[in-house]
Amino acid sequence: MPKSKRARIVHTSVVQKKPSKEKSASLYAAVQAAADAYQHIFVFSVENMRNTYLKDVRQHFANDGRLFFGKTKVMAKALGMKKEDEHAPGLSGLTGYLAGSVGILCTNREPKDVLEYLRNFAEVDFARAGVTAARTFTVPAGVVHSRGGELPIEEDVPLPHSLEVTVRKWGMPTRLDKGKVMLDQEYTVAEEGKEMNSHQTALLKLFGVAMAEFKVQVLAYWSAGTQEVIAVEPNADAEAMEEG
Repeated sequence: MPKSKRARIVHTSVVQKKPSKEKSASLYAAVQAAADAYQHIFVFSVENMRNTYLKDVRQHFANDGRLFFGKTKVMAKALGMKKEDEHAPGLSGLTGYLAGSVGILCTNREPKDVLEYLRNFAEVDFARAGVTAARTFTVPAGVVHSRGGELPIEEDVPLPHSLEVTVRKWGMPTRLDKGKVMLDQEYTVAEEGKEMNSHQTALLKLFGVAMAEFKVQVLAYWSAGTQEVIAVEPNADAEAMEEG
């Protein structure tokens, strides 16, 4: 029997993607081109990574810089792992910082301005499982409200009764009483300093409690003018770094 010529559905999972080696080669070339084009290269780490906020940082430097994130081994090789193969004198001093959730920013802006901007850039978002609680959050006993006690009762509304099954599934010992979601005693959702699981973070999100702070910390930077790498201490003052 001849094969059917009808159009077939091709799932996105089987669509040919750009080969990994090709992607790595493209990144390698882009990093080296940026190293040639800009005066300063910063290695930064990210806490509580969110693509949305990293895009904001990328956009801030779009006119006079280039930001790369991920594939640290490729970026390290592009800069040079050792003195004998570094792309520019001194760049190999940055590769020791290229591990973990880090990226590089190439720009012509003065280090003092970059450090100041990144030190002050912070966005608060809902925590994900595995994050340590920044503070203790406890829902009071009685009728459960939509903000879980974060607002005065007169400014809040009771939690919809349809969510009672959901919050109970996530660990809250609730019950329904005449259409109201009730707690017979206060319930601590998260304790400061303790790691949270997915049920805890789901409850925090439901009650509108954000505990994850997206922050960018510069670890070190290289300048073409000096051909030296300067290590940046956490919370270092930008003016002090520039003077140093």
